[in-house]
Amino acid sequence: MEPILRDWQEHYSELFGRHTLRLNHRLHETGLFTDEALARLIERCPATNYNLHAMGSPDDPRMTWRRGELGDCDGAQVIEGIRAGRLWLNLRRLQDIDARYADLVARMFAEFEQRVPGLSTYKHNLGILISSPRAQVYYHADIPGQALWQIRGTKRVWLYPNSAPFLPETSIEDIVLGTTEEELPYQPWFDEHAEVFDLEPGQMLHWPLNGPHRVVNHDCLNVSVTTEHWATDIRNFYAVRYANALMRKHLGMKNPAITVQGPMLYAKAALALAHKSLMRKQKASGLPTRYDFKLDRANTGSILDIPPAIAAE
Repeated sequence: MEPILRDWQEHYSELFGRHTLRLNHRLHETGLFTDEALARLIERCPATNYNLHAMGSPDDPRMTWRRGELGDCDGAQVIEGIRAGRLWLNLRRLQDIDARYADLVARMFAEFEQRVPGLSTYKHNLGILISSPRAQVYYHADIPGQALWQIRGTKRVWLYPNSAPFLPETSIEDIVLGTTEEELPYQPWFDEHAEVFDLEPGQMLHWPLNGPHRVVNHDCLNVSVTTEHWATDIRNFYAVRYANALMRKHLGMKNPAITVQGPMLYAKAALALAHKSLMRKQKASGLPTRYDFKLDRANTGSILDIPPAIAAE
């Protein structure tokens, strides 16, 4: 079986997780991402495993971002609606829906672990993004390790340093704690300090943990794969920032240390675990998300307003 990654060079193992990597891959050759395969996947995907968003004009400086539902459109109609509209569909946790994608994501991380000494990952997640020409993803940061694999179309990706002022500690703490979404405060001058890539089919990007980024599609339908993973160092940063957020909010500490080793790490990990367990017992959930439109089956690329409701998660 052909490896998924192409043209791996030995020194990439020293860069993985520490610096941005643009690599070549074969995902678009697997047959799992054709229009037909995606249409069937969309039809099988439960509401809990997708996010559908509509965006305003590409020239609108505001973050116009509505959430909706697929309605009674079949998979092919959904794809054509995205091709003709201002839409962005995220199919999430596909390894839980189709064994072929579970096998694929397992192969992907097995290859990384074979090539990067000491790398051990878990909680792998594979998603597919299908998005309209000129659609965009606003400036944000993710918590797990991330990679973006381009399948079809071209998109421009801006990657920013994972430190202040691009990533304030209070902002990443709020994301970890779940008191805010993934979006971050953005200033246009940030772009002067970004790495910029035009990502084409057969290319992927992997960047340092929590690196802020934003994306704008070229004038074409885009299909991309996203992968997430956890590892011991990622878990440790998560636990420390979770505890720091609690200490900042409830104890008034202004600048709690980001210590990811020794007794302080264990103490903060215990605090984070205790708080998360308490929240689960209280059945606390994240921020409620509302949907207020559905795809218009009769008019490809259009949406219909519906009475707002809480989105299924």
